[in-house]
Amino acid sequence: MKIKSQKDFFAGLMYLVVGVAFAIGATEYNIGTGARMGPGYFPLILGVLLSILGALIAFKATLSGPDDGDPVGKWAWRQIFFILGANFVFGILLVGVPSLGIPGFGLIVAIYGLVIIASFARKEIQIKETLILATILAIGSYAVFVWALNLQFPVWPSFIVG
Repeated sequence: MKIKSQKDFFAGLMYLVVGVAFAIGATEYNIGTGARMGPGYFPLILGVLLSILGALIAFKATLSGPDDGDPVGKWAWRQIFFILGANFVFGILLVGVPSLGIPGFGLIVAIYGLVIIASFARKEIQIKETLILATILAIGSYAVFVWALNLQFPVWPSFIVG
Protein backbone atom coordinates (compact mmCIF):
# COMPACT_ATOMS: atom_id res chain seq x y z
CA MET A 1 0.00 0.00 0.00
CA LYS A 2 1.49 3.29 -1.14
CA ILE A 3 0.35 6.54 0.46
CA LYS A 4 -0.33 9.06 -2.29
CA SER A 5 -1.26 11.96 -0.01
CA GLN A 6 0.53 12.02 3.34
CA LYS A 7 -1.49 14.99 4.63
CA ASP A 8 -4.83 13.31 3.95
CA PHE A 9 -3.63 9.96 5.27
CA PHE A 10 -2.43 11.32 8.60
CA ALA A 11 -5.46 13.62 8.95
CA GLY A 12 -7.72 10.61 8.40
CA LEU A 13 -5.70 8.60 10.89
CA MET A 14 -6.05 11.39 13.46
CA TYR A 15 -9.84 11.48 12.94
CA LEU A 16 -9.96 7.71 13.28
CA VAL A 17 -8.02 7.69 16.56
CA VAL A 18 -10.01 10.56 18.08
CA GLY A 19 -13.30 8.96 17.00
CA VAL A 20 -12.37 5.60 18.52
CA ALA A 21 -11.30 7.33 21.75
CA PHE A 22 -14.65 9.16 21.96
CA ALA A 23 -16.59 5.98 21.24
CA ILE A 24 -14.67 4.03 23.88
CA GLY A 25 -15.05 6.87 26.40
CA ALA A 26 -18.80 7.01 25.73
CA THR A 27 -19.21 3.42 26.86
CA GLU A 28 -18.48 4.56 30.43
CA TYR A 29 -21.87 6.30 30.38
CA ASN A 30 -25.39 4.98 29.91
CA ILE A 31 -25.95 4.82 26.14
CA GLY A 32 -29.72 4.38 26.15
CA THR A 33 -31.70 3.97 22.94
CA GLY A 34 -32.56 6.20 20.00
CA ALA A 35 -35.91 7.05 21.60
CA ARG A 36 -34.49 7.50 25.11
CA MET A 37 -30.91 8.70 24.75
CA GLY A 38 -28.51 8.48 27.65
CA PRO A 39 -25.52 10.76 28.28
CA GLY A 40 -23.22 8.46 26.30
CA TYR A 41 -25.40 8.27 23.18
CA PHE A 42 -24.22 11.42 21.41
CA PRO A 43 -20.46 10.92 22.07
CA LEU A 44 -20.77 7.31 20.90
CA ILE A 45 -22.52 8.23 17.65
CA LEU A 46 -20.14 11.16 17.11
CA GLY A 47 -17.13 8.90 17.74
CA VAL A 48 -18.37 6.24 15.34
CA LEU A 49 -19.11 8.81 12.60
CA LEU A 50 -15.72 10.48 13.11
CA SER A 51 -14.00 7.09 12.90
CA ILE A 52 -15.80 6.21 9.68
CA LEU A 53 -14.94 9.59 8.19
CA GLY A 54 -11.29 9.17 9.22
CA ALA A 55 -11.10 5.68 7.73
CA LEU A 56 -12.59 6.94 4.45
CA ILE A 57 -10.17 9.88 4.26
CA ALA A 58 -7.15 7.66 5.05
CA PHE A 59 -8.27 5.05 2.50
CA LYS A 60 -8.82 7.70 -0.20
CA ALA A 61 -5.28 9.00 0.48
CA THR A 62 -3.93 5.63 -0.64
CA LEU A 63 -5.82 5.83 -3.93
CA SER A 64 -5.25 9.37 -5.16
CA GLY A 65 -3.16 12.40 -4.45
CA PRO A 66 -0.78 14.90 -6.00
CA ASP A 67 2.33 13.79 -7.85
CA ASP A 68 4.71 14.87 -5.07
CA GLY A 69 2.90 12.77 -2.45
CA ASP A 70 1.67 15.87 -0.59
CA PRO A 71 4.27 15.49 2.18
CA VAL A 72 3.59 16.60 5.73
CA GLY A 73 5.61 19.70 6.54
CA LYS A 74 7.70 20.39 9.60
CA TRP A 75 6.00 20.88 12.95
CA ALA A 76 5.18 24.44 14.00
CA TRP A 77 6.74 24.10 17.46
CA ARG A 78 6.47 27.79 18.33
CA GLN A 79 2.72 27.84 17.65
CA ILE A 80 2.13 24.54 19.45
CA PHE A 81 4.03 25.72 22.52
CA PHE A 82 2.32 29.11 22.85
CA ILE A 83 -1.23 27.95 22.05
CA LEU A 84 -1.10 25.00 24.44
CA GLY A 85 0.68 27.13 27.05
CA ALA A 86 -1.95 29.86 26.76
CA ASN A 87 -4.72 27.35 27.43
CA PHE A 88 -2.82 25.90 30.40
CA VAL A 89 -2.28 29.38 31.88
CA PHE A 90 -5.95 30.23 31.26
CA GLY A 91 -7.05 27.32 33.43
CA ILE A 92 -4.64 28.25 36.20
CA LEU A 93 -5.57 31.94 36.12
CA LEU A 94 -9.29 31.21 36.07
CA VAL A 95 -9.52 29.02 39.18
CA GLY A 96 -6.00 28.98 40.62
CA VAL A 97 -4.21 26.05 42.23
CA PRO A 98 -5.35 25.92 45.88
CA SER A 99 -2.95 23.10 46.77
CA LEU A 100 -0.02 25.32 45.79
CA GLY A 101 -1.51 28.47 47.29
CA ILE A 102 -2.08 30.10 43.90
CA PRO A 103 -5.33 32.09 43.97
CA GLY A 104 -7.76 32.30 41.07
CA PHE A 105 -7.69 35.55 39.14
CA GLY A 106 -11.10 35.18 37.51
CA LEU A 107 -12.45 35.18 33.97
CA ILE A 108 -11.36 38.64 32.83
CA VAL A 109 -7.70 38.29 33.84
CA ALA A 110 -7.61 34.72 32.51
CA ILE A 111 -8.88 35.84 29.09
CA TYR A 112 -6.29 38.61 28.89
CA GLY A 113 -3.59 36.10 29.84
CA LEU A 114 -4.84 33.62 27.25
CA VAL A 115 -4.90 36.13 24.40
CA ILE A 116 -1.58 37.78 25.26
CA ILE A 117 0.31 34.47 25.57
CA ALA A 118 -1.33 33.04 22.43
CA SER A 119 -0.32 36.18 20.50
CA PHE A 120 3.33 35.13 20.88
CA ALA A 121 2.60 32.29 18.45
CA ARG A 122 2.91 34.92 15.70
CA LYS A 123 6.31 36.17 14.70
CA GLU A 124 5.21 39.81 14.64
CA ILE A 125 3.37 40.62 17.87
CA GLN A 126 1.13 43.67 17.72
CA ILE A 127 0.26 44.59 21.29
CA LYS A 128 -2.49 47.09 20.38
CA GLU A 129 -4.27 44.50 18.24
CA THR A 130 -3.83 41.88 20.96
CA LEU A 131 -5.29 44.09 23.69
CA ILE A 132 -8.27 45.05 21.51
CA LEU A 133 -8.97 41.37 20.81
CA ALA A 134 -8.62 40.48 24.51
CA THR A 135 -11.04 43.27 25.47
CA ILE A 136 -13.62 42.13 22.91
CA LEU A 137 -13.31 38.51 24.07
CA ALA A 138 -13.53 39.50 27.75
CA ILE A 139 -16.66 41.59 27.20
CA GLY A 140 -18.24 38.92 25.01
CA SER A 141 -17.43 36.14 27.46
CA TYR A 142 -18.84 38.14 30.36
CA ALA A 143 -22.02 38.89 28.39
CA VAL A 144 -22.55 35.27 27.35
CA PHE A 145 -21.43 33.26 30.36
CA VAL A 146 -22.14 35.53 33.30
CA TRP A 147 -24.97 37.78 32.14
CA ALA A 148 -26.92 35.61 29.65
CA LEU A 149 -26.29 32.09 30.98
CA ASN A 150 -25.91 33.17 34.62
CA LEU A 151 -23.02 30.76 35.23
CA GLN A 152 -21.43 30.97 38.65
CA PHE A 153 -17.66 31.29 38.52
CA PRO A 154 -15.21 34.01 39.53
CA VAL A 155 -15.08 36.98 37.19
CA TRP A 156 -12.50 39.09 39.05
CA PRO A 157 -9.58 38.13 41.32
CA SER A 158 -10.81 36.94 44.71
CA PHE A 159 -8.44 39.28 46.57
CA ILE A 160 -10.05 42.30 44.86
CA VAL A 161 -13.73 41.47 45.32
CA GLY A 162 -13.39 39.83 48.72
